[in-house]
Amino acid sequence: MAQKRRRKPIRIKRANRGKLRKSTGTKKGQKIPAKKLQSLAKSKNPTTRKRAQFALNARKWNRKKKS
Repeated sequence: MAQKRRRKPIRIKRANRGKLRKSTGTKKGQKIPAKKLQSLAKSKNPTTRKRAQFALNARKWNRKKKS
């Protein structure tokens, strides 16, 4: 049987953790609203755009598949 390949977990640098949340003004421990993320994904600032797109993609991870 073929073994399942494990992926390395994505590691976000400590210095960059929480920067998107702070820029949106969301309180710690709460989710950033999807509408706000979608508007940030169209931002003029490329760094903000990148962080917002990453957050939108990360929402789709680790969802259990329906059987």
